Amino acid sequence: MARRSQELLSIVRSGIGRRNRAQIVVQALGISAILFAFLTLLVLLGSLVASGYQAFTQTHIEIQVYVDPEKIKEDKLPRGDFRGLLQTAILEVLPPIEGRRTQRDATKILSNGAQFTLRDRIVESPELIGRNVVLNIPASDPYDQLNKGLIDRDTPEEYRRLSNREIAWFDHIKSSGAVSKPFNSALLFNADSRFPELAGLRGALVGSFWALLVCFLISFPVGIGAGVYLEEFAPKNRMSDLIEVNINNLAAVPSVVFGLLALSVFLGWFGLPRSAPFVGGMTLALMTMPTIIIATRAALKAVPPSIREAALAIGASPQQVVFGHVLPLAMPGILTGTIIGLAQALGETAPLLLIGMNAFITSAPVTPFDSATSLPTQIFIWADSPERGFVSRTSAAILVLLMFLIIMNAVAIVLRQKFQRQW
Repeated sequence: MARRSQELLSIVRSGIGRRNRAQIVVQALGISAILFAFLTLLVLLGSLVASGYQAFTQTHIEIQVYVDPEKIKEDKLPRGDFRGLLQTAILEVLPPIEGRRTQRDATKILSNGAQFTLRDRIVESPELIGRNVVLNIPASDPYDQLNKGLIDRDTPEEYRRLSNREIAWFDHIKSSGAVSKPFNSALLFNADSRFPELAGLRGALVGSFWALLVCFLISFPVGIGAGVYLEEFAPKNRMSDLIEVNINNLAAVPSVVFGLLALSVFLGWFGLPRSAPFVGGMTLALMTMPTIIIATRAALKAVPPSIREAALAIGASPQQVVFGHVLPLAMPGILTGTIIGLAQALGETAPLLLIGMNAFITSAPVTPFDSATSLPTQIFIWADSPERGFVSRTSAAILVLLMFLIIMNAVAIVLRQKFQRQW
């Protein structure tokens, strides 16, 4: 008997040992997976920051321009030889340059938009004609790359974007203290441009705002209404089961399918304007509604049955029970699901590409029916651009998009923590 007990005890101990070792292995695998995911995220963010932080500063050149009355006449504004004024001003701060072609090359130190900056300044204040105007103008992209150290001076001249002479021009201007590198506010407040030093995200930000607003106004009431009906009022039969299965399937459908649907229905049948945030918002609403419906039903199910039973016991109608007691208690979960759905919609690219929201738009949309881009499609446009300056701006735009996604998810967490009730 004692021997049998010893054998059983040995078997139990060996089983406990195997179970403890297996538990240690599972814990180690879990920790390794978390560390791997965290390191992958750090590598991703590190690569974005390393290539994108340069876009948050921009090389500017301070230049004094004499507004010659012979070239700029008040009665002919906004017309005038503004490029000629800038060429004269830049040649005055450089060593003597011979040849008209070489002089034109020297003017390229300034951004192509410099002439429009000067024009707008004079149109706004015509009394500047005949006076000196001090402008702080962005440098063109090659000189901006040079000032940021992205162009290696030791590279052979034939493989560089700038010749030795052009580098010497820039160094001469820099030695005079006219070169600065302030925060690049144009990245957030300018619309798109073919010139990297002038390109910004304003059009994409406004376009994403309109698209998300339309998406919210459509998907939020419709999604909540459908979720409440299916969970609280719909009869439990084959039809409701079929609808539930289809809603779950729609939540997993690739986004490009919704883009094809919008291209066929919204643009093809209804003739709605192409590249408009209104159409983009409707497309994103189709994608977001299944997520909101599922979140609404889950939040309603989480409300204890005793709430319903207590309301019914004091004489409340089924509608009063749902809208007066159950729905307010489920609203934190519904709002969390809605914000997460909108955050997912903010990062969608494929459906917006199919409806044309990747057009080259040089001004921010005023209404949801104006042509526009969105943050993801703007990133796609810049990533496809051959200009070297758009590489850092693409990474910077991704960082801006990630910031908005983090903010939206943080809001969802705060709402859940603030309004969630423990039963």
